[in-house]
Amino acid sequence: MKSPFKFVLLSATVAALLSACATAPAAAPAAGGEVIRFYSSLPLTGSSAAQSITLVNAIKMAIEQQTDAGKVCEGKFTIDYQSLDDATASAGQWDASQEQANANKAVADPDAMVYIGTFNSGAAKVSIPILNQATPPLVMISPANTNVGLTKPFDAGEPEKYYPSGKRNYVRVVTADDVQGSIAAKWAQSLGIKKIYILDDTQVYGKGLADVFEKTAKEIGLEVAGRDGIDGKASDYKALATKIKGTGPDAIYFGGITQANAGQLLKDIRAAGITGKFIGADGILDKAFIEAAGSDIAEGVIATLGGTPKGDLPEKGKKFYTDYAAKFGGEPEAYAIYGYESASVAIKAVSTVCKKDRQAILDAVFATKDFQGVLGTWSFDERGDTSLSGMVGNEVKGGAWTEMGALSFK
Repeated sequence: MKSPFKFVLLSATVAALLSACATAPAAAPAAGGEVIRFYSSLPLTGSSAAQSITLVNAIKMAIEQQTDAGKVCEGKFTIDYQSLDDATASAGQWDASQEQANANKAVADPDAMVYIGTFNSGAAKVSIPILNQATPPLVMISPANTNVGLTKPFDAGEPEKYYPSGKRNYVRVVTADDVQGSIAAKWAQSLGIKKIYILDDTQVYGKGLADVFEKTAKEIGLEVAGRDGIDGKASDYKALATKIKGTGPDAIYFGGITQANAGQLLKDIRAAGITGKFIGADGILDKAFIEAAGSDIAEGVIATLGGTPKGDLPEKGKKFYTDYAAKFGGEPEAYAIYGYESASVAIKAVSTVCKKDRQAILDAVFATKDFQGVLGTWSFDERGDTSLSGMVGNEVKGGAWTEMGALSFK
């Protein structure tokens, strides 16, 4: 068995190679000033790489735009950003042992003051307790975790079991799944759907999302034709598709990620002659899903995403997209803007306290109120959740994800 240290070195190399393919080399930290290090831990191996590279790019852009070549506090400190990969080639997605190694690496680094991540909610359940038990705790800012139990009561022992120190060290700039799952069920009903079959990938994010969807669906009068968890490594889902077809649903809801074989699942569903709507969430809102399913088969798939339609963003938000396209020569994927916002919160906290002090920086992050960022004006509550609760509908059209507009249901 390879040691965690070797895993970290391998992942950092992979991340560097992937990032180099998408971006110009990052500038080295400017001379002068004591180093304050930001780590990110995101899946840079496997089909998540394209999504995560745009997140890394956005973090780099935030530091470039909001500091003086990395220097803050009138040059007293220089921010050094290091991107870590929490995925492995063997898993093809995030890996718990790799995330553990990344969190331990950050905790052991006396220069580390901020941990940006994770992308997957299951990975967060690994790293939050590690960062929480550091003395003092290391603040974690997630651009993508949506599982309810990370911050609020959901499954047994949640969220307290992730905070063994008894104090919170985790915040997220995205809306949790108690909103997303509920809105998705109401959206399905508004589309005329009356009977729905629910699937999930059995991971923390996917199962939690599907649980909320199912609960809301039953409350509002949707008939749940059935519920199953899939094996994300199965070669096919033909038997499951036959079973689903026999129940005669108007639509299928999938709580899960692309990397749990969502493309093959959709292929087999369509091959079985099931033509009803396929509804997902942000876990499949990437190019990799369309590529895995095939653009023709993915056409018409819809998915939710927390946030605001691009056209309704503040000027800072609109500028993010134009700046990103100008700098990197392409459109960012869905979560890049949240990576930028996470980095912006971290930069603001460091610039406010002007101390190389984990506790002071953590306190400053939690004190974020009326933050005027690329997502709008928002605040963190005492649990670390954002005050933003908007949802956007998306649909695959012409081989690409396209915004359908804001989703709002009572």
